[in-house]
Amino acid sequence: MQAPLPPIDFKAELNDEQYAAVTSEPGPALVLAGAGSGKTRTLTYRVAYLLHQGVQPHEILLLTFTNKASREMLERVEELTGINGRQLWGGTFHSIAQRILRVHGDLVGLQRNYTILDQGEAEAILKNVIQTLDSKFIKTKNNPKPKVVADMISYARNTCREPREEADERYPFLDGMADKVDKFYKAYKQAKLDQQVVDYDDLLEYFLKLLREQTEIREQYQARFKHILVDEFQDTNRLQSDIVDQLAGHHQVMAVGDDAQCIYTWRGADFDNIMQFEERHPGAEIHKIETNYRSSPEILGFANAVLASQPSGLGFSKELRAIKPSRERPYFVPVMDTRGQAKFIIERIEGLVDEGRNLSDIAILYRAHFQAMDLQMELTRLNIDYQITSGVRFFEQAHIKDFTAQLRFASNPADVSAFARFTCLLPKVGPKTAERIHKFTRERAAKLEKNFCDVLVSPEVLKKVPADAKEEWPSLAETIREVSAALTERAPDEIIQLALDGWYSSYIREIYPNWT
Repeated sequence: MQAPLPPIDFKAELNDEQYAAVTSEPGPALVLAGAGSGKTRTLTYRVAYLLHQGVQPHEILLLTFTNKASREMLERVEELTGINGRQLWGGTFHSIAQRILRVHGDLVGLQRNYTILDQGEAEAILKNVIQTLDSKFIKTKNNPKPKVVADMISYARNTCREPREEADERYPFLDGMADKVDKFYKAYKQAKLDQQVVDYDDLLEYFLKLLREQTEIREQYQARFKHILVDEFQDTNRLQSDIVDQLAGHHQVMAVGDDAQCIYTWRGADFDNIMQFEERHPGAEIHKIETNYRSSPEILGFANAVLASQPSGLGFSKELRAIKPSRERPYFVPVMDTRGQAKFIIERIEGLVDEGRNLSDIAILYRAHFQAMDLQMELTRLNIDYQITSGVRFFEQAHIKDFTAQLRFASNPADVSAFARFTCLLPKVGPKTAERIHKFTRERAAKLEKNFCDVLVSPEVLKKVPADAKEEWPSLAETIREVSAALTERAPDEIIQLALDGWYSSYIREIYPNWT
């Protein structure tokens, strides 16, 4: 029996607009929360309110745009209620999809030990497919590079279109491009299926396929998730909104977003998702949260004027109101392009320095990295010291990807991408050589009816390894064999330590000066 929840005075903790949304009656609801209006607070208190109303934690699904947002909201819910956030279903669309596919993936053609490709690995498989089907394609002038083809295919999938349609729109001047992209895409799908690997888009597609085709599974999760909450709804794409529709057959869904902040259309975000919410969920309540805690009245006045000038029908009418006191008016500086923008910023910096300000006192904010390219070039040209505060994500760092590839492969020996990732670290071993070694080992293991990783250490496999790599191969193969054997017997931290103590430890000592 669940312990009583600590009392919460929702009326005192929230403003009137937030309170109305948080305590709204069950049923479809669209919460339009302007920038700085306490959107996250509204969502977390909504979860806490539902728990106080007797809803069980596992009956709540919280879908967020990033893992960070999910983690922060669940931690806040735990602080408010004392209920462990892990008891709720919370995460990104992709994380929830993979969680459910691990259980039911076999119904859509996936084995339960499938592995997830990162962007680089997915592009490598596609590139190999392109080279196999059309050896001249990549070398032919005007043809899109494999990465561009990958982006084109991904965009089409996230907008529920055929890749050939996207290719036809982007390259109408290249004869046969749509047919080629269609052929590449189909071969790419088959290659992933053969290796039992999926890319990020596959997670959403397989999940939607499961919900659409397996009535019993769909109804099971519709019954489980009595309340569905979706964050940043304006940034959802067609696939994601269709998933919400399938899960929310009962229409017990609260979507939170801001129609004035849709910035991911380049990634397939569909503005119509938020505009058509009432049509897709009849009887939906609309809650507007317009009180702003972030900006001054002057900034909000400027923002409201911009919003008011847009054509009617392109968004919901709302007017942000400031809590903060008045400050100086913002500058509005028209420029011709990003170079003009960079020039103005440099002039402003130089003016501040002339006034006695330190460079370390000045911060430049921008929406996306590409917008800062001209600025960085100009700063470098003028020898103005600057620091970029963002960097490569932890799991995107080369040595981390090299290491996790070993763990992935030990778990799923059919994953050729993971195998190539770490074997190509050896001298004279490239993707083709890695693929040949993998194929030989797979066929040898099948013939002997042995485990792939056990055969990997055999003398027969060693003979297929390039001469320059033979010295390191036994250590690498033995490490993979030991990790594979430990997967069903040892704790995760012990398995990681086992892999760290093996071949890779010697490798990073030679490659990285700061390996410790």
